[in-house]
Amino acid sequence: MTPDALVRPRFVGLSTFPSEKTTKQSVNLILTVFEVVAPVFLLASIGFAWVKLGFDYRIEFVTRLAMTLSVPCLIFAALMQTEIAPEALGTVFLATVVTYALITVGCYLLVKAGRLNVRTYLAPLIMGNTGNLGLPLALFAFGDEGLGYAVVIFAMMGIYSFTYGVWLVSGGGDLRKVVEEPLVGATLLGALFLWQGWQTPRFLTNTIELVGQMAIPLMLITLGVAVARLQPGAVSRAIWLSALKAALCVAVAWSAGTYFALAPVPLAVLILQAATPVAVTSYLLAAKYEADADPVAGLVVVSTLMSVGFIPLILVFLI
Repeated sequence: MTPDALVRPRFVGLSTFPSEKTTKQSVNLILTVFEVVAPVFLLASIGFAWVKLGFDYRIEFVTRLAMTLSVPCLIFAALMQTEIAPEALGTVFLATVVTYALITVGCYLLVKAGRLNVRTYLAPLIMGNTGNLGLPLALFAFGDEGLGYAVVIFAMMGIYSFTYGVWLVSGGGDLRKVVEEPLVGATLLGALFLWQGWQTPRFLTNTIELVGQMAIPLMLITLGVAVARLQPGAVSRAIWLSALKAALCVAVAWSAGTYFALAPVPLAVLILQAATPVAVTSYLLAAKYEADADPVAGLVVVSTLMSVGFIPLILVFLI
């Protein structure tokens, strides 16, 4: 059964039991959501169990391999081969810019209202895990079309993270970091190939695709490894911040997507990407630039665990 055919059960009256057809539709919807979410969390669980069993995992090497090679290849191949009209991608681009501009303002007000440190909390609340979780969820839920939209949002978040995000955490940004970031070059090159209708030679395309296929399992396993190694603190604060972040991001993404009249699939992908939990890279950046990394670690762990519950709930309404 296709996702379009899945509908929520309807009840004629309070005393009326759902029909066999309605019950079957409900079960199929639950199974569809499970099929989307299960591979994501199973792969992350592999990384988590790997560390807990005492096996070595060089997260710095794997992260560098993913962000320098496999993710740029994934982005370039997805953009070059997407069948999505450039106009539609342009609309998604505008909706994403507006979405994260409003999320930034909303998170800033949230941090100030809670009398929290802006340098510590603002960037993690803004930057969702659009790579490790967003890309595979979009792929499993909405296929190659969903992945194409998700790649655009992820690439923009990567650029935003390495500019404004670094500036927030470190107290000063460096434009060279953006220019030197491989995913930025892959995004621009992929956009150029999409615009011109160019294609690389078949042997080169096959190679790029193979390298890009490493990205999603690598990122998910690494996510599990990173979560297993974090030592969260201030759990109660992390819980309410994570809940408010998820509610704010979903509301803003839905509003922006509706305003730009996005089609169902790009609207769903925008909401899904915005709703992803705090990215592990937020903790890595906080540790690198000697910010207060412990509260960020708590946000990563708590928001990721909470996402096990609220992401399937979001998918129920999106699929």
